[in-house]
Amino acid sequence: MRFVIDGMTIEAQAGDTILTACRRAGYYIPHLCFHGDLPAQGNCRLCLVESKGRLLPSCLTKVTDGMEVASATEQLHTLRLRLTQMLFVEGNHICPSCEASGNCMLQALGYRLGLLDNHYPQFFPRRPLDASHPQMILDFNRCIQCQLCVRASDQLDQKHAFVVAGRGGEAHITASSSNGQLGSTSFAATDHAAGICPVGVFLGKGVGYVTPIGERRYDRADIAQAGDRNA
Repeated sequence: MRFVIDGMTIEAQAGDTILTACRRAGYYIPHLCFHGDLPAQGNCRLCLVESKGRLLPSCLTKVTDGMEVASATEQLHTLRLRLTQMLFVEGNHICPSCEASGNCMLQALGYRLGLLDNHYPQFFPRRPLDASHPQMILDFNRCIQCQLCVRASDQLDQKHAFVVAGRGGEAHITASSSNGQLGSTSFAATDHAAGICPVGVFLGKGVGYVTPIGERRYDRADIAQAGDRNA
C-alpha cells in the first residue's frame, strides 16, 4: 500500500496511520502528544495534514491506498506556529534557565517553525511545584497537557499515578492521590511515565545538568533529524 505526501511516495502497512507510516519512512510531521508505545489521542493537533481539502490529525487517520496528503503548506505552517505560540503563553516557559533546554520538544519545534514572539498575551498561570517524591520534582509550569504521563502510567506502568483534574481552561495534570502529591503515589523514577514528558515537567533530584547545554539532543540537530525526545 502506498500514499503520497508532499510529492513523496511512502510505503505503508495495513493499519498504519499517516503519522506512523511517515515516521517509519523518516518523513517528519510535527507532533508533541504522540508516542510510539501508546495509542494516539490527538491532543496537540500539531500533526494536522490536509487531504482532499480537509484537515486531518495524521496520528489518528488511517492510510488508504493511493491517498494524497499535504503537510508542508503555508497554511499548516501558520497553524502549527500559532498552536505552538499558544502552548508557550499558556504555561511559564523560561527556556534559558530550564533543565530541559536542548532536550525539549516544544522548544525544538519553536525553533523549527521560526517562532520569534508569543503573538498572544502571556497568561502567567500560578502553577505548583511538587517536590514530595524522594526521586523526582514535578514543575507544572512547563506542562502542555499532552497527557503522555497519564497514559504511560495507566497503560505501561499500570500504576495510575496521574490524573487530569478540572475542566476547560482549568484542566490540569496532578498526582492521583488523596492529597494530590506525587510522594503519596506508587510512582518511581524508573517508570515509563518518568521519561515520556516532551518538555521539562519531570526533573530528577540530584542529577540536574548532567549533559551540558550545547551537547543536548536538539542542540546538535533539528527536531526533524533528531526525532522524538524518547526515540
